[in-house]
Amino acid sequence: MPKPSKLSMAAVLVLAAGFFALFVNGSGRLAVGLTLRPMVEDLKWNRADIGSAVAVFQVVSAIAMFFAGKLADRMSLRFLIASGVVVCAFGIGMMGFVTEPWHVLLLFGLIYGVGNAGCSTTTVGVMVARTFPGKTGFANGFVTSGMSLGQLLIVAVLAAVLVQIGWRSVYFWVAAAHLALLPLIYFAVPAHAANGSLMAQVPREGMSLREAMRTRRFWVLIGVFAVCGLDDFFVTTHLVAYAEDSGVSQLFAGNLLAVMGLAALIGVLLAGAFGDKTGPVMPTIASFVLRIACFGLVLIDQSTASIAIFTLAFGLTFLVTAPLTILFVRDAFGMKHLGAISGLITMVHHAFGGIGAYLGAVIFDKNGSYAIAFAIMLASSVLAVALMLLYQPRPTQSAVAA
Repeated sequence: MPKPSKLSMAAVLVLAAGFFALFVNGSGRLAVGLTLRPMVEDLKWNRADIGSAVAVFQVVSAIAMFFAGKLADRMSLRFLIASGVVVCAFGIGMMGFVTEPWHVLLLFGLIYGVGNAGCSTTTVGVMVARTFPGKTGFANGFVTSGMSLGQLLIVAVLAAVLVQIGWRSVYFWVAAAHLALLPLIYFAVPAHAANGSLMAQVPREGMSLREAMRTRRFWVLIGVFAVCGLDDFFVTTHLVAYAEDSGVSQLFAGNLLAVMGLAALIGVLLAGAFGDKTGPVMPTIASFVLRIACFGLVLIDQSTASIAIFTLAFGLTFLVTAPLTILFVRDAFGMKHLGAISGLITMVHHAFGGIGAYLGAVIFDKNGSYAIAFAIMLASSVLAVALMLLYQPRPTQSAVAA
């Protein structure tokens, strides 16, 4: 099919909807990391109480992402994404009223976890891949950059709110931001990929999930994305608290997540663009090599300068695999079951993210330090590089014509 000379208005609206959905979605997940220390101090909890809720969120969201991916192959993406936004708004908004640890498990771990899957990179990625078959990496990099800008702008605002008003207000603001998405989703996201529509123009051949699971490529990707999730959610959950423990001011520490978001914006756009040109393997390897250097740095030196460098460098890698997931699945397994296969890979990513968040909390509560946790993350990144070097792309690329 010939490529259009310019973007249609419908395609631009799809990009806008995906961008702003992830803009808000990313900031909501980081709210718990931002409020971790003031919550436990105010409510007299242990950090493991919050860490366990994050772990539940990761597992629930991970499982839900697999089913959201399967639904994305079959049903209206408008309904799926809008439903996720509404459920997210309820779960995160009610977090402002919690008084017991089980409240956080229910509201953030379970309810927000289910809603997050409906408006995540899995469903948005499927929508964008169908709309931009020739520039899937760059288009997904662009919408994923919404998570980076959300982290940069919304988290910076929330950090100021946290200092001036208190941690409960953070959750009310995030809920309102979710609800503000609904008009855009209604008007921008196609209700159905009917014959002749924008998202029905892409060839839909490819392996089933069962067929994909019989290949070595699939299990290499599972291992790499497990490590990625382990690293990602350990850092996003504990970075602010780690910085404050190291003597950094609360406002500066809160803004570290925003700085990481700015770096992630650059990283994800570069990853998407290079992924379209070179394939997803080299950007992934480069990302984990940089992580090895990051974790090594903070194990050697815990100064404010080192924490700032760590934040910038890790931020460059933070969202790299989000646009590359769709490229890996498309190139290795085809488009027919893109949602189901990418959803399962993302499920593993988030499940291990829960392990990373909880492991960091348990290690800190037991040792009063994150040093062992950082060493584990360094070793896991070495493993990811080794796995990626074993990855063999499919010999023939028939899924999508560039």
